[in-house]
Amino acid sequence: MKLFYVANARIPGPKAHAYQIVQMCEAFEQAGADTTLLLPGRANTPGLSPADIPDYYAVEPVFHVETLQTLDLYPLARRFPAGLARRWEALAERLIMAQYLIRLALRLGREQDGVIFSRDPVLLLALALLWPRRAARMAFEAHTFPSSRVGTSIRRALARRAGLVVALTGHLAERHRALDGVGRVITAHDGVRLGRFAGMPDRASARRDLGWLEDAFIVGYLGRFVSGLEGMGKGLETLAEAALLLHREDASTRLVLVGGPALALDPVRARLEALGAPPGFLIAPGEVTPAQVPTCLRAFDVCTIPSPWNDFYAYYTSPLKLFEYMAAERAIVASDLPSTVEVIRDGDNGLLVPPDDAPALASALRRLRDDPALRARLGEQASRDVRTYTWEARARLILDQLAAQSQGG
Repeated sequence: MKLFYVANARIPGPKAHAYQIVQMCEAFEQAGADTTLLLPGRANTPGLSPADIPDYYAVEPVFHVETLQTLDLYPLARRFPAGLARRWEALAERLIMAQYLIRLALRLGREQDGVIFSRDPVLLLALALLWPRRAARMAFEAHTFPSSRVGTSIRRALARRAGLVVALTGHLAERHRALDGVGRVITAHDGVRLGRFAGMPDRASARRDLGWLEDAFIVGYLGRFVSGLEGMGKGLETLAEAALLLHREDASTRLVLVGGPALALDPVRARLEALGAPPGFLIAPGEVTPAQVPTCLRAFDVCTIPSPWNDFYAYYTSPLKLFEYMAAERAIVASDLPSTVEVIRDGDNGLLVPPDDAPALASALRRLRDDPALRARLGEQASRDVRTYTWEARARLILDQLAAQSQGG
């Protein structure tokens, strides 16, 4: 099977969607599909190009990467005042998509038997309308559900035509099944590449490598500090308040926030300053490469996902960090949200706490601080459970469904 992953994205780069796309391309190839990632010619992360994808993401260079020629007008926004720059960026995004779509049509027009896979509903619908007979060999990966009538109409039109809809959560799958005339829909949570976590350092070695206090109780978070969806916060102010409550009981407690963007930490720093946090309580080393993630996680005592309550986090997210936390064999404390409950069982492979509740989060952290045996048991169970959430297993599920669809199953 030939598979073309269509992604109008800047890759490589630090954002989670780029990381997920690359991991799936590697997994599709390893699961038996001849996989090509098709990217637009866009200005990339400074100092990086598509040729750096294997090293940046710590993946095997087994799949193909092609850059389709497009004129990237987005960087010109830097020359305009702020208000005009935002309008220009919106226009530039549309122009890039239009160019990319034309290039896709030219590139894929000669690939009549290939499967087309994408997270972009507009692009995929345009291709399905262009080649209606090929739509059954198209797969859409749904990460959200639209709130507008136009968005819902686009999603319905695509879901009726595409051979497969892959939803990140069970709730998201049900939303798509409820659309009139929709075909095959499956749930496939995100995953992890277990090979990245082979031969991990122990806690003490990881901390020596990173220069972190070896005797501290470290409450950790690793990932983006805001969601790309309108810059929504991820509950880090609640986490900071909870960790500070522990620090006042035990001065060895530290809060470590690994990731970016750096500006997104300003509200957290302001909150800690208002609460009288001492210097050195917050450690924020910045963004790290995927290859550095296992060492950082092994240096944590507890890994956290303090997501606030809203529809996006509650129903539509399958956090990449969750599966990496599990693979690192670390105890996890997460917000008790429907999407999280699909993976985490309270008291078995993690602890669940009410969202937006700093005292409850502090209580769970305190419980783990005072009970090393519980920390170890939760981490060990999580590491066993994550074996069913690998990228390759996810890719095989999707490819099997596509094969069944092509055979009329």
